[in-house]
Amino acid sequence: MTEIEREVLEVLDELKISYVRHEHPAVFTVGEAEKYWGGLRGAHCKNLFLRNNRGTCHYLVIVEASRRVDLKALTSRLNEDRLSFASPGRLMKYLGLEPGSVSPFGLIHDKGHEVRVVVDAELKSADGVNFHPNTNTSTLGLSFADFERFLAWRGNLVEFIHL
Repeated sequence: MTEIEREVLEVLDELKISYVRHEHPAVFTVGEAEKYWGGLRGAHCKNLFLRNNRGTCHYLVIVEASRRVDLKALTSRLNEDRLSFASPGRLMKYLGLEPGSVSPFGLIHDKGHEVRVVVDAELKSADGVNFHPNTNTSTLGLSFADFERFLAWRGNLVEFIHL
């Protein structure tokens, strides 16, 4: 277990959030990760770290892994000029993460609460949600209610919208 994962588990333990940990080889895409989801219940999520055209606003978009995200429609919904994927440098600066490990648990590193979180409202009906714990060599499963508690604890602006 890496130090970055240990940090996430310590936060979840402090918040008394239950989780199931599943270790697997490093995965960098949803397609690679699907091979290891067999025993995990709940929605498997993908996380997109985006920025607006001016680079003044950053978004963490969380959706079920099989859902497509229409960036043009999302841009309009968020009243932005254009959204695109943020650079690895921005990902490290705001969430302390490397590409391939994007996770809402990276919000632990967003001390200024600068990243806006956009969650697909469809996830509210999931049995649970699954995310990498800031490393792509394991997955954590937790209830959606506990995920919401984590988000509330972080204090970032969170929007639930139907993507």
